[in-house]
Amino acid sequence: MNALKRKIIDVIRAKGPISVADYMRLALIDPEHGYYMSRNPLGRDFTTAPEVSQIFGELIGLFFVQVWEDRGSPSRFHFVELGPGRGTLMADMLRAAAKVRPEFVAAAKITLVEVSPFLRGTQAETLSSVAVKWVSRFDEVPNDLPLFLIGNEIFDALPIRQFVKSEIGWHERMVTAQGDNLAFSSSPDIFQPRSHAVNFGAPSGSVLEISEFAGPIISDISRRFERFDGVALIIDYGYAKTALGDTLQALKGGAYVDPLAEPGEADLTAHVDFEALTRAAQGTIKGPVSQAEFLERLGIRVRAELLKRKNPAQAAQIDLDVSRLIDADEMGILFKTVALCEARGQPTLPGFDD
Repeated sequence: MNALKRKIIDVIRAKGPISVADYMRLALIDPEHGYYMSRNPLGRDFTTAPEVSQIFGELIGLFFVQVWEDRGSPSRFHFVELGPGRGTLMADMLRAAAKVRPEFVAAAKITLVEVSPFLRGTQAETLSSVAVKWVSRFDEVPNDLPLFLIGNEIFDALPIRQFVKSEIGWHERMVTAQGDNLAFSSSPDIFQPRSHAVNFGAPSGSVLEISEFAGPIISDISRRFERFDGVALIIDYGYAKTALGDTLQALKGGAYVDPLAEPGEADLTAHVDFEALTRAAQGTIKGPVSQAEFLERLGIRVRAELLKRKNPAQAAQIDLDVSRLIDADEMGILFKTVALCEARGQPTLPGFDD
């Protein structure tokens, strides 16, 4: 039994079963043993789009240059990334932006929202050539300048609560201790979750997932645009429309494992409910559109051809990487993109319909 599992079992024995959300929080960001607090999991347990191909970050960087120009090229603005991983995405965005509009990079006050001390160290190495500020929560970013924000594969890692439908109502799924093991159980209490998914006429055994952390973050981001112009881009995997189903999963070494077996040793995620995200937003909302559609509109194929001409020996690998980003059976359809911006009239956002 690892140390975090022992800690969680001790908590349960002292206070009773804990929610799935509390379990995820402990497993991922426990200060001593949490998954993200003591290691760099990227490339070992999972790979995000910026790690697949530099083209992803370059296109996102050019997206932000365009929306910055469309909003009058403010001389100072907050350029924020939520959950920046190794810092690869930010580095790729800045490199692409510097080639076409170096004044964009000069105007950017770069802030990374990161809780992991280990990952902060990795990000500092990746972004050693630029000034970077770190905060642990988005609400620590001052609301004193226009905001341009990217969140790639961060909302899937936010803790969720799960509810299971019985013949008499919805019960919250809990995590309990059985000897030296953890197991799922159900609260005897009847809940009425605040989700229109409960109106689906769900049969017994249905699972409803609710992220109580995602909505407030989205609401906070969108409220910033009441005072200053800006754009927030959220890319993640999940449902375009609220749906029922158990999507909690654990990845270790690139393979799915029991989410309760080794807390702190595996990544825990769940599908993002994009409909719930957009309901929490204020101002103008664009999307969701699939990652494939978004990247196609930004010109991923044209960029890939240019890259292959410069690096002919890498042409086959570039094609494989692009396919991974946009093919329907890879990341292209499951991953969605949504944008938030000010309510005032502005030009169409690149990659989205009018």
